[in-house]
Amino acid sequence: MSAYRWKSFHEDEDRPEKPRRFGVTEMRGPHYTLLTQNVLQDIFESMGQFVDGLKFAGGSHSLMPKNFIKEVTDMAHKHDVYVSTGDWAEHLRGKGPSAFKEYIEECKHLGFDTIELNVGSLGIPEETLLRFVRLIKSDGMKAKPQFTLKINRSDIPIGGDRAFGAYIVPQPQTYEMVEDVDLLIRRAERCLEAGADMIMIDADDVCKYADSVRADVIAKVIGRLGLEKTMFEASSAQTSEWFIKHYGPKVNLFVDHSQVMDLECLRGRNLGINHTSVLGSSYFLF
Repeated sequence: MSAYRWKSFHEDEDRPEKPRRFGVTEMRGPHYTLLTQNVLQDIFESMGQFVDGLKFAGGSHSLMPKNFIKEVTDMAHKHDVYVSTGDWAEHLRGKGPSAFKEYIEECKHLGFDTIELNVGSLGIPEETLLRFVRLIKSDGMKAKPQFTLKINRSDIPIGGDRAFGAYIVPQPQTYEMVEDVDLLIRRAERCLEAGADMIMIDADDVCKYADSVRADVIAKVIGRLGLEKTMFEASSAQTSEWFIKHYGPKVNLFVDHSQVMDLECLRGRNLGINHTSVLGSSYFLF
């Protein structure tokens, strides 16, 4: 007979109770899939202790009725889940200096806790970015600048099985959107000095596929910014597994709502590569 043990944060095996400063799981909200209030309620009631944040990705909140957004944020807060905006601030660039301040007030009124700033989409000078961070903080909200980390595709190792000595087709150089990692880190450091609470790293080209992760780039970012101050987007369950195996349960990850339970299993136990057998076991682990 199998013996089950219910998940408990008191055993200090992975990370503490909410609110957490590390080991944060931020969940993607309405964007790629339509999440109704009933679906979100089910997620919060069944997995709420594993979800730290809810993000309205892709500026999806701009398309929803304000009363719906307020109901969702209130629901999230009842389960100790913070709510973050996604990409949207870049649409305010041509609307005058007061538009961003009004945007902050509106987000605060709707119940958002964190405002994310997509640095790449904003396309603003560094001093303006820092001013935005300070404005967000002065209104009592959390600021989370998002940096996009891009590298040449030819620098990404080619995965898959290849015969020894087989010819490898050279990958073309892609010079557009290539980021200077040191420059990115320096700008992120200045944001933290200005009061930013977390740095979101969109490293799609760097860690989208677990078999081609640029571990050296990820290590450089974490080494300079710190594990508690960085959050990475995990595009797949395999990527989440890579981060947990290399940096432990304290790494902060942004995942799709469908990956929350999978990620929690990885955080809580060393289940090995084949951990799918426990995903239907609710909160208990073997």
